[in-house]
Amino acid sequence: MPSTSRAPRRGRRPGAPDTRATILDAARSAFAEKGFAGTTVRAVAAAAGVDAALVHHYFGTKDDLFLAAMALPLDPRQVIGPALAGGAEGAGERLLRAFLSLWDDPDISPVLVGIVRSALQPGGERLLTQGFIPVVLLPAGAALGIDRPEVRMPLVISQVAGLILTRYVIGLEPIASMPAETVVATYAPVVQHYLTGDVP
Repeated sequence: MPSTSRAPRRGRRPGAPDTRATILDAARSAFAEKGFAGTTVRAVAAAAGVDAALVHHYFGTKDDLFLAAMALPLDPRQVIGPALAGGAEGAGERLLRAFLSLWDDPDISPVLVGIVRSALQPGGERLLTQGFIPVVLLPAGAALGIDRPEVRMPLVISQVAGLILTRYVIGLEPIASMPAETVVATYAPVVQHYLTGDVP
C-alpha cells in the first residue's frame, strides 16, 4: 500500500487564512520603523515569509498596503474624492464636511480614535509624516491644483489634527459638543486660507 505521507513543502508559503494578517503585521512594523519611503513591498514580503507577488495580490500598490496597515475603516481617498472634485474654491468647507461625516459617526469614530492614539506612540509619527501625508494629502493638493501643496497640505493637517485631538480624543469643551455646522463655520475659513490664501 503506497504511503500517503507527503514531504513537507519548502520555500515561501502560499496564501493562507492568516497570511493577510501576517503581511499587515510586517507592514505596520516596517512603516513605523522605516517610514513610507524606506519601506518596500519586497522587504515586507520577506519579513512575512511570502512572495512579493502575494503582497500585491492582497493589497495592490504600496500606497494601498500602507492604508491597509493603518487599519482604517475605509479608504480616505474615497471619502475626500468628492470634496476635491469641485476645485480649490470652497474646498475647505467640503473637506471639513467629509471629515466630520466620518468622525461624528458613532460606529467609525472609536476606531479612528484608536488609530490616532496608536499614532501618538513612539514611531507612530512616521505613519503620518512619511505615509499619510505623501499618500493621501499631497495627492489631494495636486488634485485641487493649488500651488505649493507640500507647504499648504501640512498646514491643513495641522488644523485638522488639532480639531481631532480637542474634539474626539481629549473631549475639550465647547469644541467636543459643538454642532457640526458650527465646526464647519469656525474652521473652514482657516482651512480655506491654508489652501488658497497667502502663506509664508
